[in-house]
Amino acid sequence: MPTYPDIAKLLLRVTLGSLLLAHGIHKLIHGIGGVHALVISAGLPAFFAYGVYVGELIAPLFIILGLYGRIASGIVAFNMLMAIYLAYGFHLSFTKYGAFSFETPLMFFVMALVIVLIGTGRYGVNSK
Repeated sequence: MPTYPDIAKLLLRVTLGSLLLAHGIHKLIHGIGGVHALVISAGLPAFFAYGVYVGELIAPLFIILGLYGRIASGIVAFNMLMAIYLAYGFHLSFTKYGAFSFETPLMFFVMALVIVLIGTGRYGVNSK
C-alpha cells in the first residue's frame, strides 16, 4: 500500500493551524481579558498575556504556510503548556462527558510536538 507522508504532514499542519487560528481570531475580536486574568493570578507580568496572539495567530499562520514550521510549532507547544498550566494547573480532572478537562490544549500540544519532531514536509514555503 503506498504511503504519502508529505500529504499527511500537510494535513496535520493545516488542521492544527486552522483550528488554533480560529481561537486566535476569537481572542482578537473579543479580547484577551480571560487570559490576562489568568496570567495576573499566576503572578506573572501582565504583558505575558499578549503572547497568546503569537501562539494563536502568528504561529498558526506560519504552520499552515510551512514557513519555519518547526519553530512555529515549538511556540504553539509552549503556548499550550502555558494554557494548561494557567487554566487547569495540570490537575487531572474529568468533564461530565468523561473527557480530560484540558483535552483540547493537550491535543494541540501533541499535534505541535509531532510537527516539531517530524518536520513540515514537502508542501511548505521553505521546504527542502
